[in-house]
Order: sequence, then C-alpha cells, then structure tokens
Amino acid sequence: MAGTLQAQHILSRVRNTLQDNTGVRWTDGELFDYLSDAQREIANFRPDSTATHANVLLATGTEQTIPSDGLRLLNIVRNMSGTASDATGGKAIRRTEFEAINSVDPDWHDPTATGDAAHGTVVKHFMFDPRDPRKFYVYPGVSGSAYIEVVYSKNPTSIGSNTDLIQVDDIFANALMDFVTYKAYLKDAEAGGGLQKATAYFNAFQMSLGTGFAQQESNAPQAGAMRNNG
Repeated sequence: MAGTLQAQHILSRVRNTLQDNTGVRWTDGELFDYLSDAQREIANFRPDSTATHANVLLATGTEQTIPSDGLRLLNIVRNMSGTASDATGGKAIRRTEFEAINSVDPDWHDPTATGDAAHGTVVKHFMFDPRDPRKFYVYPGVSGSAYIEVVYSKNPTSIGSNTDLIQVDDIFANALMDFVTYKAYLKDAEAGGGLQKATAYFNAFQMSLGTGFAQQESNAPQAGAMRNNG
C-alpha cells in the first residue's frame, strides 16, 4: 500500500514548521533519514500501512515464509493458478490454530502423511504465530507446485531524494510529519526548548497512530473454526 505523495510534499511542510526552508540547520540528507525512520516506525506499529498482495509459489512441505521484502503476515486469501497478477483464483484458505490440526492429525508435517493430511498442491488452512511474524504453515503440506495469494506488511524502502514516493499509505502523511519534526527537534534537545517540542511531536505521532500491542494484534490474521474445504 505504497503512497502517492513524494517526499518533498512531507518535508517542505516540516521545514515550514522548523523555519528552515533553506536547509541551514537540517540538511536534506538528515530529513531523508528521519522520514525513512518514520516509515519504518509506522509499519512496525501499523502493519496495515504497507499492506500488499502477492501471488507466491510455496515451498515443499508445511513451513512457509512471506516474501523477502515483508515484515509480517497479514492474511492468506486463496489458492492461485500461478504467480502472475492475472492468475486465476482457486479455493479459499482459512486460518486455523496449530492445536486444531495437531489434535486431528499429529503427523501432518510428514511428507508421507495420508488422508486429509496428504501433501499436494491445494491448501485448505494456514497457521500463524504472531511471535514469528514472517513464518506461517499450511495444511495440507505442499508437494509439487502450489500457489497462493498472500497479504503481508511490506518493509518500507529508504528515502533518498525529494522525488521518492513515500512507502506508507497517504493517510499517514500527518504521522510522518510529526515523526520527522520530533527527530529534528531532538537535534536541539539541549537548547531552546528542543526537548519539549520533540516530546510534543512524538506524542502527536503516537496519538495519530493509536499505537500499542492491541493495535498490532488487531492486524494479525484471525483464526476460524477448522472445517473440510473439500
């Protein structure tokens, strides 16, 4: 969910607040770094800010990993016919809990499992532990070429120029400005009320995001009851 705003849209407004439109006190490089930090902080507390969809080829077996540019899994939607953007969608995939699968078939990780747990190319369920956000497991396991549509939070790329696009959704523009201003005032923390200003802008940033563990948990994939998907 990359944004459409350029970095200069955010930073010009920050410079107006700092009264440093000509870059005397804060260089462009410093503000680019602060903006990059802001994006990563937002993605950490609000994974939905960088949500992206991708069709991926699964690894053989039950253990899977989101794409290398991902921070955490958000959801798995359905089976797919391939990785192309115009691939055909297949059966829906539901989240369940590890214990639900383990109690039914404790040998489901075994590639020689039979019955419902027999490994193949169609996934029925996935399991996710928020303590290991880049990993997930599929049931039944994979044997052959299996493709799914995955939704994950993408790691924002760093800002290096005024024309770079922000990597979080445009709705977070105010939060970006608050965080960059906070970091800028930290540079003057020992003079001119810099620390107090920095604290005020950081508090505004946090309030804008509604940060906290509960917010992160609300973005985790939700489990449904295990059922037979055919």
